[in-house]
Amino acid sequence: MPPLPKAPDYNSGPALREYLRQRGLGIRKQWGQNFLINPAARRALTEALEAERGSGVWEIGSGMGAMTGELLDRGLQVRAFEVDPGLCLILGDLFGSCGAFTLVPGNVLETWENSEDPSHYLLGNLPYNIAGPLLGRFIERGRFFKRMVVTVQKETALRMAAPPGSKNYSSISVLCASAYRLKIFMTLKGPSFFPAPRVDSAAVCFDLKKDRPQRPALLYPLVRGLFSSRRKTIANNLEYFLASSGILKNSSGLDAAKTALDQSGLRGGERAEQLGIDEFTQLAAALESILGPSAAQGAE
Repeated sequence: MPPLPKAPDYNSGPALREYLRQRGLGIRKQWGQNFLINPAARRALTEALEAERGSGVWEIGSGMGAMTGELLDRGLQVRAFEVDPGLCLILGDLFGSCGAFTLVPGNVLETWENSEDPSHYLLGNLPYNIAGPLLGRFIERGRFFKRMVVTVQKETALRMAAPPGSKNYSSISVLCASAYRLKIFMTLKGPSFFPAPRVDSAAVCFDLKKDRPQRPALLYPLVRGLFSSRRKTIANNLEYFLASSGILKNSSGLDAAKTALDQSGLRGGERAEQLGIDEFTQLAAALESILGPSAAQGAE
């Protein structure tokens, strides 16, 4: 591979700002740009990925290429997603001549489905406003990775990894637990980034469950429905979900809810945050057996 153009000093915030200034660019707050300037943290993230040499990696939010370069140095095939057109030009200058590098410009929420390939790993520094929606879409639409290592706001990480019954347990907790085993393995303070955010971030490792069962298609709409009003019981939320989602045609939502709860061994007085992934799955399966497998289409 020919020598790459000189990269910026990834360990210095002022140097990154100057590098951008010389190219007529700046830091774009609307895209949640906080560049990781802590070299030890970058190394820990790439090592946590444990990707075998030659493997394919999706990198979400490649920025100016600090992590991209480390991934390529490890012999990985990198598909880089970057929304900022100016940063895309920098990435092209730095890595465009490398055959192991592919750039996917644009909003990853809109581009990822056109980028299907056999990559088994994902690494990303995810802005708070896309972390949940992006990982949720991957899981709901069956785009699974052997391992994902993502950096998100610590509050988001706690929700993703929360166990049933805890204060942070939510629909995204259930969604993640349906396919992955999660571990928060590093907290990153504001000075690890430039510009420094006012909140802590955390690195989360997602390991794909090898023994994950086939989930009912109704599971994810049901989970969102049962968490829609946290203070209400699952019986109340379930009845409203069935009545408002367009699933039912001629059936009574109340009758269907009671039957599904009985078949699942639930009383109905529980709240969503008390149920684990197995109980949500059993309830979704019971509903599908009552209403038919096409029920999930009406709940999308």
